[in-house]
Amino acid sequence: MVVRAQFPGEESPEGAFVRQNDAFRGWISADGSSGFPAEAGRYHLYVSWACPWAHRTIIGRKLKRLEAVLGMTVVDPIRDERGWAFREVPGASADPVNGFQFLSEAYHATDPAYRGRVTVPVLWDKRTRRIVNNSEDDILRMFELEFGAWADPSIDLYPHPLRKEIDQLNGWLYERINDGVYRAGFATSQPIYEEKVRLLFNALDALEKRLSTTRYLFGAKPVESDWRLFVTLVRFDAVYHGHFKCNLRRIVDYPNLSGYLRDLYQWDGIAETVHFDQIKRHYYVTHDDINPTRIVPLGPIQDLTAPHGRNALRRTGGR
Repeated sequence: MVVRAQFPGEESPEGAFVRQNDAFRGWISADGSSGFPAEAGRYHLYVSWACPWAHRTIIGRKLKRLEAVLGMTVVDPIRDERGWAFREVPGASADPVNGFQFLSEAYHATDPAYRGRVTVPVLWDKRTRRIVNNSEDDILRMFELEFGAWADPSIDLYPHPLRKEIDQLNGWLYERINDGVYRAGFATSQPIYEEKVRLLFNALDALEKRLSTTRYLFGAKPVESDWRLFVTLVRFDAVYHGHFKCNLRRIVDYPNLSGYLRDLYQWDGIAETVHFDQIKRHYYVTHDDINPTRIVPLGPIQDLTAPHGRNALRRTGGR
C-alpha cells in the first residue's frame, strides 16, 4: 500500500512531518527604520478562522484593540488543490483589498518564483502591494511592540522582565504542542506517529502540573505564551484527538488544562474568535488523505462557558 503524505514536500524519508519555513519576514517598525512604518490603515491581515497559526494573530489584533487600525479578511475554510480561496460563504468573504480569488495570488505578486505551500496568516502592505510577513510569530510580536500608538497599553503580551523565559517556553510549546499535534497527525509511519504522540502527551502532562499552582503560564495574567497554547487546546478535543489520532487523553480529562482553557475562552472578545464549524470543516474536509470520506463529525459536545475555578490561583511562579 502506498502511503501519501498530506504535504509530500514536507516529509522526511522516515515519514516525519517537517514544516516548511516562513517565506516572508519583513518587519513593520514604529519608527519606520525597517522600510515598513507602522501606519493606521496601511496593512491588511489575511486569515482563516480554522487555522491555529492565523488564530493567534486574530487574538493579538483583538486583545491589542487594533481592529480600526488593521483590516482583516477571512478565507474559505475549505482549501482544495488551488489553496486558500476568497469566497462569499458563511464566515468568509471575497477579497476587498486586491480582488484576489486565491491567497496564492498575494504570494506570487510578492515573489513570482514562489513555489512553497501557501499559508495563513498573511500581513499585506496595501501601499507597496506585497506581503510584509507570513510568520504568525513575527506578526503577533509586531502587534505587541510596534503598534504602540494605537494599541491598548493595558494588555502586555510580552512583558520585559519575562521575555527570555517567554521565548524559551514558546519554542518548547511550538515543538511539543503547537506543531506537535501536526507531527503526530501527518506522520506516515507507525514508529514516528507513536514517538510524536508520546512527546505530545508528556508535554501536556507537564503543563497540567505547571497549571496546578498558577492561573496562567507566568502568573496572574496571560501573556503571549498562553494564547499560543490556547489555539491548540481549543482545537484539541474537537479535531486533534480524533482526526490526528492524538487520543491518549482529551483536554477535558485534565482538570487544570481544561479549566485553564475555559478561563482563556471566557476572556472578553475571545469566544467570538473561535468558530468550531469552520475549524472542523477545514480539517475533516481538507485533509482527505487522513479523512477520505470527508464526513465532518457532529461532536464532541463542549461547554467552554462553564465555570473554570481558576480565579484563586494567583501565584506568580509558573513552575
